[in-house]
This record gives sequence, structure tokens and C-alpha cells, in this order.
Amino acid sequence: MRKWLRTTESIEFAVKGRVAYVTLNRPECRNALSPELLAEYRSALLEADDLRAVSAIVVAGNGKDFCAGYDMKGAYARYASEHGDEASPYRTGIGSFDDDSWKLERSQEMLRTPFDIHKPVIAKVHGNCVAGGTDLALYCDMIIAADNARIGFPATRAMGSPPNHMWIYNVGPQWAKRLLLTGDVLLGKDAAKIGLAVSSIPESDLDQEVERLANSIGSLDPELLACNKRIVNLALEVGGASVLQRLAAEMDARAHLTRAKAEFDEDVRALGFKGAAEKRDKPFGDGVARLSW
Repeated sequence: MRKWLRTTESIEFAVKGRVAYVTLNRPECRNALSPELLAEYRSALLEADDLRAVSAIVVAGNGKDFCAGYDMKGAYARYASEHGDEASPYRTGIGSFDDDSWKLERSQEMLRTPFDIHKPVIAKVHGNCVAGGTDLALYCDMIIAADNARIGFPATRAMGSPPNHMWIYNVGPQWAKRLLLTGDVLLGKDAAKIGLAVSSIPESDLDQEVERLANSIGSLDPELLACNKRIVNLALEVGGASVLQRLAAEMDARAHLTRAKAEFDEDVRALGFKGAAEKRDKPFGDGVARLSW
């Protein structure tokens, strides 16, 4: 039985044994990332890292999807209300390259929390893990995916570039380009084959498998776990991973200035976000990159 259960507007937090479970709790909108969710997500992870009784952390999503990306309906509504708001004493995140970069860096700081904390974090991925959902998952220490999960960044077809760029560290340059240049997704079973996930299993067995691994990791001394997690992360940082994340946010801001993004925004105004996304994705069929082995 899970103890210490606490549910906020966007996050469910619980501890079972020595494992903390941080679950995105906006199933009605496929766990889309909002500023409020990101703040609550970071707070829950920091609390789990602080609790002496916890040795490992699982990040999951309620409902049909792990996370279907950023809350674009809310974001476009906010852009419309903030556009040209010179009276605001705070940055709006629109109107200039620097404002956009600043906004992206702030949101990525919250998503990067699993990478920065000391305790190991497992992402339990089912359903859709797309766009901003991959920003969230790839900052975790490992991903276990359902065989039929869909993992990718379709928004690269018109809207920008991932402001988190852990892709190259997980799949190498060729697969990073293959996925980002098309916006295609991988099924969980194929994501595991190329290293984007550590393993994949039937969705019906996902809870049990993630709990088994989390409990196995959680049985160890958390200070020893921190040593082994952080030396790997330090190797990534020495190799430039932290700098690359900042540059990825700036590249996303640059991508927001492209003709493709302007045309997509026009489609959003004319068709709504769902209609614009359907128009964007239509030439790509089912949009799945399939492995032949």
C-alpha cells in the first residue's frame, strides 16, 4: 500500500516502501505540461530527494498517456493575451529572441530536476510521450516503456526544436537526426532497441516491471546510489551536456522565428491547434519510424 499520498492540482505524490512515485495528474488533457504542473513537479521531486526514507523515484502519468507535450491550448491563449503587453513589469516570453530564450531556460530548469537531484529517477512511459513529454522523460535517469508507447517530437515539423537535447546522448547523431528531421515517433519496443529506453515490455506488465526495478534500486544505500548516478552525469556535463541544453533552448527560440512556425501559427488561428497539427502531420502518414530488425 502506498503511504504519504498527496494530490495537488497537477501532481500525485506517494511513497511505497523506499520508492517515491511522482505522477502527472492531468489525464483530462493527456498530462500536458503547464507552468503550474512544472512547479508542482519540481517541488515533489525535491521533496522525494530530501526524504531519508526514499532511495528511488518513479515518474509516471495518470490516464491514457505519459505526457502529450506542452499545454499548447493554454500557451496560445496566454500568447494572445500577452502580445504587445508593454505594461507588464515581467517578461512575457514573446516579442524577442532573448525573452523567448529566457522563458525556455526557466521551464527547462524545472524539467531538468531529475538530472540534478541525487536519487535515481525512472520514467514509466505509456501511451504518448511526445514533444515536451520527451523533454520530461529524457531528463530522468532511465526510461522503461510499454511496447506500444509512442515516443518522439512531431513538433519539429513546424513549431521548433527540442529545448532539451538529451537525444544525442541516448541514441547518437544519426538517430537523433532521423527523428528530429522528420518528427516521427518510435514505438516503445523500438525505442529500447536503439537506447532511447532501457527496456520495453507489454503495457499490461509495465507497472509490475517498473516497481520491481525501482524496489531493487531502492534497496541500496541512497548515498551509494548518488555516487554512481552523479559520476555518470558528471561525465555528461564534462562532455558539454549542460552547455548543450542552454544552446538547445536558444536554438528553439531561433526556430520560433522561422517561416514554418509563422505559417503554423496562422493555421492555429484559422483551424485551431488540433486542426493545425493535423494539417502539419498529414504528409507523414502514421508518423512512426520503424526498425527493420
